[in-house]
Amino acid sequence: MHIVWFKRDLRIEDHQALIQAVQSAPVMPLYILEPELWQQPDMSRRHYMFLQDCLYELDQSLTMLGQKLIIKVGNAVDVLDAIRARHAIQALWSHQETWNGWSYERDKAVKCWCKSHTITWHEPFQNGVIRRLSDRNDWSARWYREMKKPMLRAPSYLKTIDEYSDNLPDYAELGAGQDSVNGIQKGGRTEGLRQLKSFLYKRGEGYSKEMSSPVTAFDSCSRLSAHLAFGTLSMREIFQACEKRNQEIRKMAREDKGKWPSATRSFSSRLRWHCHFMQKLEDEPRIEFKNMHPAYNGLREQDFNNDYFEAWKSGMAGYPMVDACMRALTATGWLNFRMRAMVMSFASYHLWLHWRKPALHLANLFTDYEPGIHYSQVQMQSGTTGINAIRIYNPIKQGIDHDPEGSFIRHWIPELRNIDQAYIHTPWQAGSQMNGYPMPIVDEKTTRKAAADKLYSLRKNNAAHREAAQTIVKKHGSRKSVSTRKRRQKQAKTPIQCELPL
Repeated sequence: MHIVWFKRDLRIEDHQALIQAVQSAPVMPLYILEPELWQQPDMSRRHYMFLQDCLYELDQSLTMLGQKLIIKVGNAVDVLDAIRARHAIQALWSHQETWNGWSYERDKAVKCWCKSHTITWHEPFQNGVIRRLSDRNDWSARWYREMKKPMLRAPSYLKTIDEYSDNLPDYAELGAGQDSVNGIQKGGRTEGLRQLKSFLYKRGEGYSKEMSSPVTAFDSCSRLSAHLAFGTLSMREIFQACEKRNQEIRKMAREDKGKWPSATRSFSSRLRWHCHFMQKLEDEPRIEFKNMHPAYNGLREQDFNNDYFEAWKSGMAGYPMVDACMRALTATGWLNFRMRAMVMSFASYHLWLHWRKPALHLANLFTDYEPGIHYSQVQMQSGTTGINAIRIYNPIKQGIDHDPEGSFIRHWIPELRNIDQAYIHTPWQAGSQMNGYPMPIVDEKTTRKAAADKLYSLRKNNAAHREAAQTIVKKHGSRKSVSTRKRRQKQAKTPIQCELPL
């Protein structure tokens, strides 16, 4: 028999590993719940809750084909070895996975196990990220070619294999950390398809402009990022659904098109950028742990202020837009792209925290945590890539621009619900109305200038910095022309590096 090992691809549609495996032998669909993975510092209960929804529906889909999903709890090599003791395994199939450092090391161990038992491990790729990529020059064209290939249909039948399945443990049994989330998205393919349809045909018309503000983004964004992270929908499936919608919009009368052309164009471009950032981690796994540009090593490591960190985490930093975003994210598991950039920028620049601990905390909070995107974006908002413009968000201005009436702030910061409108973004100017809300833990203008001065001093007239930056651009940079990037930035009214999540 063949084993199809489901990882971050929890579907049966457009699943190349499953389709190819079933063509030559009976298939055991397998999911391995690895307790050690769930004890890693970037994992949390909200991820597990979403996963449970996905596995439940995947099992239902497979059972309808004749073979239930086999769930095993334990170390991957131990699980595979135990199955091998009862079944003759001819091959192992799984999609290539670009994920966290722990999973990378686990896959190396599985590869050794396969080699020692003469078991072929097939790893087709699934989302446009290319393993062992030698040159970025043709990457975008290759991505489009992959996305335009026909969708793979689910198999019609699976032969039943006699193997028991373990029960999924309660999250507390995994010995992982606590999580106070109370309103995350529902997982599973059915919900993913519902979100895709409602976005492309109803919710998404104002996407281009409304994605920037947390007041509108929770409804106007696609909310598909978690479904991509867990693979209930494939990237190709979403891309082709968007292309189909584009064709329908082109046929509409001009007066009926509304804002849809801009919305679908913006969304489609972000699908490619999604994989562009994942490719960075695939090409250089160390960026999960180390600065992308070596010139920034030692810049912040010795200055970590834990009191600042705790205030930032708990939404008590004294800047309403930052605190409202952190509280909303903690409660719901999601935040729009611009506010993600702002809260990380505030931690790295204004609070001068090394990015690694804030990155892990945010990874815990994002239900749609995707390491390739996450660590690339975190480093971008911390100024450690060495190739991106230093952009330090002013949290007061962000509040005024994207929550002018303060409705988002008042919702998530009850202490400020009754404050005069004139002070909603600067409550320290009306101390008697703060109702227990804290004073700012740092001075915005002073700390922003200090951070900028430190970073620009590293770059200015520094030949070694420029040389290293050129190497990074060659390895990771977009190959879009400068004029194309500027045009798209102008259209989106936002810097291209902040175009995620979806």
